[in-house]
Amino acid sequence: MPIFKTKNENLFKKWTPEMAYVLGFFAADGNLTLGKRGNHYIEFTSCDKDIIEKIRAILGSDHKISERKSKKENHKNSFRIQIGSKIMFCDLSKLGFTPNKSKKLVYPEIPQQCFQHFVRGYFDGDGHVTTGIYKKKDRINKNRLIFSGFTSGTKKFLEQLKRNLTKYHIVRGGTLYYSRGYRLNFSISDSLGLYKFLYKSLDNNLYLIRKRKVFEKYLNAVVA
Repeated sequence: MPIFKTKNENLFKKWTPEMAYVLGFFAADGNLTLGKRGNHYIEFTSCDKDIIEKIRAILGSDHKISERKSKKENHKNSFRIQIGSKIMFCDLSKLGFTPNKSKKLVYPEIPQQCFQHFVRGYFDGDGHVTTGIYKKKDRINKNRLIFSGFTSGTKKFLEQLKRNLTKYHIVRGGTLYYSRGYRLNFSISDSLGLYKFLYKSLDNNLYLIRKRKVFEKYLNAVVA
């Protein structure tokens, strides 16, 4: 007899902050898969097990989280959850997602009140933030720098994301270029604007802790 697993098959039918976060993460690190027997699967993958656990809870799922060991040295293992659901598969398809979506990712119509959560989900999947110290040759003092941004296999997706971040006055600039995929990068002022936007007024813990800590470590160092 088949083993039935629980899941919230209504999740992607209505926009909520939790749905928007999961959808954003799915846009970055999720996939739709059709099995050989016509089975419909949705899956999420990350090197951070804690975020997969949080997503599993929102999905109302009791599915097992599997671990894949990296074949490369100094690379983290990855964690994956796969859920069989034709309903959820179809709902994600209606939102514009397709199997093997990396180079044909469609930017969904996102309600403004859910935009923050969608972007934070996408950032936790395909976003980056780094800090460093820079010293000009003719100066004694060192400057602390922070850079952030997003990556995607689809240029149009990042172009629309940049337009909306600018439209809502979250960033003012940003550089979009190609380097093993498309990259949208922000310098110091826009990175701080992105930080305030991503984490403001949150009433849940739906974010990747290690990425938030990079922003806050920079801010603490600047204040000090």
